[in-house]
Amino acid sequence: MTLSEIAAGLEVTSRQRDRGVAVADDTATPLVDRLAAHAGDLPCTPAATATLVDAYSAGRSVGDAAAEAGVTPMIAAKTLHRCGVAGVSPLAPTRRGVVRDWLDGRIARSDAVALAGGDEADFALATYVETHDPLSAVSDAVDAHLAGSAPLGAGGSAGADRGRDALGSDSDAPGGALGDPNGLR
Repeated sequence: MTLSEIAAGLEVTSRQRDRGVAVADDTATPLVDRLAAHAGDLPCTPAATATLVDAYSAGRSVGDAAAEAGVTPMIAAKTLHRCGVAGVSPLAPTRRGVVRDWLDGRIARSDAVALAGGDEADFALATYVETHDPLSAVSDAVDAHLAGSAPLGAGGSAGADRGRDALGSDSDAPGGALGDPNGLR
């Protein structure tokens, strides 16, 4: 069967509407300005949140990103969670189920802490993660910021690492794309 035989009985019964050109997101707006409208919902200031997002997305640990932003690691983890960053919960999915069981009143807190296997701080952060959803508007702003930013490790400024490739290695390094392994974190 050929394509012309398949299309023989088809006919157009209505016209397609021209909806115009899609409007692109304004990624030129600084992240701090985008977060200002949601300052009351974030655990720290919009400026500290933007610093956390930039530092964490550049490959720094939560603790290092917190130090750069001038907040505690617990506040940093809460903020990153509210920004929609995955992986900041200190407990595995099964152990987070224990936290949900405690929140639902099925087990005692002391039993939940023991079964979760972490310390009090881990349990507190896991409780926060289970009781506070990421903010969709903030998550969208962070995603747009990261999509429009420089490659990982480039510090977020265009041209800051001229002569370095997308992997953050010297383009003239001998022996491959990554060059000297001592430069890796």
